Amino acid sequence: MAGEESATAKLPPRPSAPVPGTNIQNGIATASEMAPSTSNHYYRRIVPKDRFSSQFSTLKTQTYHDPNARGGGISHSIRTITWNPTGSMIATGSADKTLRIWNPDRASARYSTDLKGHTMAIERVAFNPTKESELSSVSSDGTIKFWDVRTKHCISTIQLGDQGFTLAWSADGETIVVGRKDDVLIPISRSTLTKLAEYPQPLQTNQLAFPYAAPPETLLLTHGDGTVKILSYPDFQPLHTLQAHTSACLSLELSPTGRYLAIGGSDALITLWDTTDWVCKRSLDRIVGSVKSLGFSFDGSYILGGSDEGTGLEIAHVETGEYVHTIPTNHPAPVVAWHPHRYWVAHSGDPGGLKIVGAAGGNM
Repeated sequence: MAGEESATAKLPPRPSAPVPGTNIQNGIATASEMAPSTSNHYYRRIVPKDRFSSQFSTLKTQTYHDPNARGGGISHSIRTITWNPTGSMIATGSADKTLRIWNPDRASARYSTDLKGHTMAIERVAFNPTKESELSSVSSDGTIKFWDVRTKHCISTIQLGDQGFTLAWSADGETIVVGRKDDVLIPISRSTLTKLAEYPQPLQTNQLAFPYAAPPETLLLTHGDGTVKILSYPDFQPLHTLQAHTSACLSLELSPTGRYLAIGGSDALITLWDTTDWVCKRSLDRIVGSVKSLGFSFDGSYILGGSDEGTGLEIAHVETGEYVHTIPTNHPAPVVAWHPHRYWVAHSGDPGGLKIVGAAGGNM
């Protein structure tokens, strides 16, 4: 389950100290390349492990009912959730092609924005990390769209050539990489809104992520054979392979501190990899079913995963691997997303719509 090809690749520390410049040693990304910028970071009080559950339990959950849900069901199932950089908006994309921007402080749909234009399921949405009102969305209709959510205007539509599946923004907001369902990766320039090239992958590619360097020098990919690869960017050459899981790797998330890379697999495991030496430090095994999504709290102290099997969301302490709290759910919740600056958790799975733990009040 937790093996490695090489221990020479290194990654990050975050806001506690100035971040050094990007560095590549022996063809492999080092800690500074994965570390996020310290600018515009919202510092909040960090809750220690022994007090987390008692304080988190005070948070109240708000449900956001989408009028397009028509009573719930799989046709409207939420496939993707993302917060904007400030946490003032949250976007959901659904199987019925609904793309909606919510105000987390106002649950009524009349305060939301319905972005129309896709003709098939929304597979992935992501805000530009440098612009709080710019969103990108990838759909099975074979397009990626760029939106100004303030005006509801579609800035651009780019044809992908096949069904879109996933996407990732670089930290500087200048580059987007889209993954198609036929395992082709397409880098897109934000400044010109044009495709730069196409890079077919030899393996099933499920999710991708840029580290925090700007401009980016590497790209992380999960594969169907249980590996995670680090590619050089922009030439997409393999630099390093993690033998991460015994079956397909489906999700990955770099912690806000840059210290850990979390990988979720179809083997119902979450593995946490120390990015300073690429060693798997611990495995989390309480999730039921394939790990479809992952989320770190804003401070990198806590993690949870989403699955389309079982009920309840298990929050674990990153440094010890101890489970500290269970969020009760009546249905499986495959998509999870922590607020970027609070201990709020957004999740899918309820037929009524999006849920946000914390948005209805509490003492945290």
